[in-house]
Amino acid sequence: MPKPYQPNDRWSQRAAREGYRARSAYKLLELNEKFQLFQPGYTVLDIGAAPGSWLQIAAQEVGEKGLVIGADLQPIDPVAANVRTIEQDITDYEAFLGTLREQGIHTVDLVLSDIAPNTSGIKDIDQWRSIELNQAVARIAQAILVPGGTCVMKVLRGADFDTFLCELKREWQSVRTYIAQASRDRSREIYLILQQRNARKSGKSRHGHNETSE
Repeated sequence: MPKPYQPNDRWSQRAAREGYRARSAYKLLELNEKFQLFQPGYTVLDIGAAPGSWLQIAAQEVGEKGLVIGADLQPIDPVAANVRTIEQDITDYEAFLGTLREQGIHTVDLVLSDIAPNTSGIKDIDQWRSIELNQAVARIAQAILVPGGTCVMKVLRGADFDTFLCELKREWQSVRTYIAQASRDRSREIYLILQQRNARKSGKSRHGHNETSE
């Protein structure tokens, strides 16, 4: 049986001690240890970034020569010198990409998304809303990732999950799944790690960075 929800569980307590804004920081740390997502100097887009725990991790990993853009409908308190934030609805595709371009962001090396829908309490509805949001994330990622770039997204498993997974496998070079140890015992969340087609040996996206193709 799953354990009851504990609003102040050991991961939350650890986050408070170590200065992270949310327990979700440990999910990204775990994902990075498993999949080596970051490199110094990367440009990273974090979708659904509030309150900013993934921004904290990303800022540390890309270093002062890297750039992290956090997008959310909610305002985000400042994180670090190499982090910018925007308040924008990702489901408005053209407006979202337009806002990125206004910031001088045309391509990124890595897209992260820990986004979740506002829950209704009805599992099927919540799961479908999760898929709709992640369809928007995947569309944005395909538009702005460098060749060979990576997208990491959180999805709620349910009746439509397998269909969504099949769609992604048709569109992406590689699709991997991972359940984070830091996820709650009763959670239906799963992380998808997607790799863009036409991989290159190295893909630096920001101005002044070199790109090497095979």
